[in-house]
Amino acid sequence: MKRLLRDRRAIFGAGVLLVVVAAALAAPLVSRRDADQPDIVATRFLPPLSADARGAIHPLGTDRFGRDVWTRLVYGARISLGVGALAVLLAIAIGLAVGAVAGYWRGPVRALLLAFTDIALALPRVVLLLLLAALWRPSAALVIVVLGLTGWMSVARLVQGEVRSLAARPFVEGARALGISRVRILWRHILPNALTPVIVAAALGIGNAIMLEAGLSFLGLGVQPPTPSWGSMIASGRDTLVNAPWVAAAPGLALVLVVVACTLLGDALQDALDPTRGSRAPPAL
Repeated sequence: MKRLLRDRRAIFGAGVLLVVVAAALAAPLVSRRDADQPDIVATRFLPPLSADARGAIHPLGTDRFGRDVWTRLVYGARISLGVGALAVLLAIAIGLAVGAVAGYWRGPVRALLLAFTDIALALPRVVLLLLLAALWRPSAALVIVVLGLTGWMSVARLVQGEVRSLAARPFVEGARALGISRVRILWRHILPNALTPVIVAAALGIGNAIMLEAGLSFLGLGVQPPTPSWGSMIASGRDTLVNAPWVAAAPGLALVLVVVACTLLGDALQDALDPTRGSRAPPAL
């Protein structure tokens, strides 16, 4: 922990994420406006730090419908961060289960699970995401399920390698000699020691999941308007980059900042939890 607290990457990444999460959770407090309700026509495309006819200041300006960009940004953070975090949790849960069983049980079970994982890894993820999102009505829940079901394979591979390595350690042999069941050995003795690469992969995977959610929303296959998400906000501002660049620039910069913060935090966790691996980070989810 001390090593992590001295790492500037960890301080910056954690600081940015804490600020964004706090703003998202406190959205009704940091903005009194409605994120979805269009305003009067006179407030369309107001530049940042402008005041409308009622004297209300818009820190990041307004969009084509007169909606406050700052309000939509903080409410959109709830969607983007929530979707990314829940998708990564789903991917980790599936990857842990598959990787633990494949790493500890030998024979046909391991061969079948590894073959299934390799087949899933061979499928192009972006094409699969677009296909699944196009088959059902787009929503935040669908994006979470799709990202989770297409992001567990790298976690399974990491866990499988760690479990196989730990299963050959003397403390596992000692537990077997005491008559402890294989399930309890896996749950109580092996998995807690195999979580280091999973934690790092989760930190990196959140940024990747947020990017994918934004991409799906940008294409109209994610969270549907008028519900704000950073991807849909960028899509709504792509036609006004010349006369109102702040509409797309604000969510775009927020997206880049959060993804960079997740990456830096993941690299710092990698070095702090397992210094022998240097800067080699596990693949993102």
